[in-house]
Amino acid sequence: MADSLPTSARVVVIGGGAMGCSTLYHLAKMGCDDAVLLERAELTSGTTWHSAAQVRALRSTENLTRLIKDSIALYTGLEAETGQSTGWSQSGSLSLATSADRFTHIKRQAALSRAFGLEAHVLGPAEAAALWPLMRADDVIGAVYSPGDGRVNPSDLCAALVKGAKTQGAKVFEHTPVTGFDIRNGRVRGVETAQGRIDCDAVVLTAGLWSRAVGALAGVSVPLYACEHFYLLTKPIDGIDGHLPTLGDHDGYLYIRDDVGGLLVGCFEPEGKALPLDALPKDFSFDLLNEDWDHFEPMMLNALHRIPALETAEARTLLNGPESFTPDGSPLMGESPEVGGFFLGCGMNSMGVATSGGAGKALAHWVLDGHPEFDLWPVDIRRFAPFHADEESLRARVPEVLGDHYAIHYPGAEPETARNIRLGPLHQRLEAQGAVFGQRMGWERADWFDPSGDRARSPQFGKPAWHNLIAAEHRAARETAALFDQTSFGKLLVEGADAETVLQRLCANDMAVAPGQIVYSGMLNDRGGYESDFTVTRMADDRYLIVTGTAQPIRDLHWISGHLESNERVTVTDVSGDMAVLSLMGPRARDVLSGLTDADIGNDAFPFYTSQEIATDAGTVRANRLSYVGELGWELYVPNAIARAVYDALQAVGAEFGMQDAGTYALTSLRLEKAFRAFGHELTTDETPLDAGLRFATKLDSDIPFLGRDALLRQRDAGPVKRLFVFTVDDSDVFLIGNEPVLLNGEVLGQLTSVGYGHTLGRSVALGYMRLRGNTATDMAVETGYTLDLAGDTVPVSVSLRAAYDPTGSRMRD
Repeated sequence: MADSLPTSARVVVIGGGAMGCSTLYHLAKMGCDDAVLLERAELTSGTTWHSAAQVRALRSTENLTRLIKDSIALYTGLEAETGQSTGWSQSGSLSLATSADRFTHIKRQAALSRAFGLEAHVLGPAEAAALWPLMRADDVIGAVYSPGDGRVNPSDLCAALVKGAKTQGAKVFEHTPVTGFDIRNGRVRGVETAQGRIDCDAVVLTAGLWSRAVGALAGVSVPLYACEHFYLLTKPIDGIDGHLPTLGDHDGYLYIRDDVGGLLVGCFEPEGKALPLDALPKDFSFDLLNEDWDHFEPMMLNALHRIPALETAEARTLLNGPESFTPDGSPLMGESPEVGGFFLGCGMNSMGVATSGGAGKALAHWVLDGHPEFDLWPVDIRRFAPFHADEESLRARVPEVLGDHYAIHYPGAEPETARNIRLGPLHQRLEAQGAVFGQRMGWERADWFDPSGDRARSPQFGKPAWHNLIAAEHRAARETAALFDQTSFGKLLVEGADAETVLQRLCANDMAVAPGQIVYSGMLNDRGGYESDFTVTRMADDRYLIVTGTAQPIRDLHWISGHLESNERVTVTDVSGDMAVLSLMGPRARDVLSGLTDADIGNDAFPFYTSQEIATDAGTVRANRLSYVGELGWELYVPNAIARAVYDALQAVGAEFGMQDAGTYALTSLRLEKAFRAFGHELTTDETPLDAGLRFATKLDSDIPFLGRDALLRQRDAGPVKRLFVFTVDDSDVFLIGNEPVLLNGEVLGQLTSVGYGHTLGRSVALGYMRLRGNTATDMAVETGYTLDLAGDTVPVSVSLRAAYDPTGSRMRD
């Protein structure tokens, strides 16, 4: 290790586990030769050293899978580069199914694997047993074998990463705990340690389960919490010779692999044990928690059932080590919106060794280039708000997250813990109407309404239990009127003399409109990809209201604030909680709204995509005429103080016209029939307006400059390589799960991005991208023979560039 602490460094990495060592290695490989890693104790002394170190490539999205593929590529070649073994073994993995739903689940994983370029084979019970002779297979109905998966030795891996990093000029300091940070003008400028101070341009927090405490020293919210994690190690067992595939018996909550001639039997039990940090000694390092055989016993019984040889095996130890988990089970990465230059790479949810090779590379790009190489919104720290780091909520949620690690991912599943954090002013009204709530960004949102009062979800594959309830809400929006509570929308107020200048530069569409006009626009990065999309209402010459997705206000505020020039007279304020939003949609919406106001809301007086303040019997509200369902409608922005009165008045008038409360599931169904895009699904940093078919929502054909314009011009001249399409399933009895691969003549061309059931169409409808392969999008749309891979089943599907319902948009403009 280096002898003396430097006084300055470009980047300081905090934490010497797999994630920290990988980030340091990639920073150095990318030319940052003055990166420094600080470890409070010794390298790998936190959670890395006791990791089971499985490396399974498939994740829920192609980009998250890419992180693991990058890990595998790194672990495979690192020994040749450094001369230090990593212990990498490509032994594969074998996932078992002992129930029909589990078999659907793993066959869906196999389909995704093949779509993402991974090898995967669906096996019968006998074939699975041949790969794992010690396994009991009489209750197995199928399996998936992934030969490209493997394992690594975590301590050797970190040694190789550090050796490679130091060769490139990086430095490592053990026994150097961080004691504080120098934060000036909203950016990190230095790190204080027990051995001295280091001035720096950026910090990367990779301190594992200690990251929440370290982040707090800088005023950075880090929503993670520790749980106890168990695995059993046995002495050698007859019949284990060499490496076997890692066995996933997820119906039994188990993973099992060979270990030095014996077995390692680990679990993600249905209910984890939260672990407060103050329960650990201050010098906790290479230590373990107490064995808890009572807690492990149900998993042990499952293991004895699966591997009968365990009955006579001799246990070496029941290892119990801490692991950190996040509220949604995905890592925390990217720049903190609270402190500039402060990056996170933590909360790995017991997947740190598998993820760290690729995640460290992505994070190094993020630090040095200002953005990752590809979209990583599912792990971006900006998907959380500061309140998500509340200790009480985390302590309630993370045991559930651990317990869901091996859960079957049914459409419509929702967490049960840490609920009712953000309640809109209409929550009690909606609850009385039979609302079944889901949670998004802490908000409780009505997913659908059940007048019977039965709020059970009971998610499943195929036709959902709530199908008919959604159909009724959908029909109300199409035939009479529907009322959606969309209070959870993010709302940003942009004010100041330079508001138009700033938004004109950052938004792809033209912001130089008259007060009272509404503009739909994206904010693009310099590669032309979407950083967000929203509607913008110009309220006055110097004031705009941005209305964005529920999950996006932290991200959008961070993006806009980070692109302000020092002399620009602009303030950006998050006013998301200041007002309720009621969306009144449907062909009778004008009749309902007319019952509340004397204002002229006819087409001539109140055109589409305009905004007015109107007086109602309950008080003044802002009414925006637009629609996300494809019908006549208004979004009403209502001060919280009068929200209940406005809602009650709408209900009283709406009853005459058949108005019905409706939730987010009906909204999704309606918007998919209209092919309306959604951020995080159709619109990400990897997709441009030309890919998404949204060129009309840009000022590209003008000479007005905006961020991303040059990239769009280059793409326009070269031609796009992919395009968004509308997919309708030919069989009305087929219900999609989501992310299904799209095939033509057996070749995977793309993947679905949003799915739902179109109740007007009477069949499933989806959006998704396909590679154009040198063809035009129009030529692709007239091809026939497209299919979806629905958990191994071939599903015929029709393809179009136009919305399946009212493609001209006339209904919402009448």
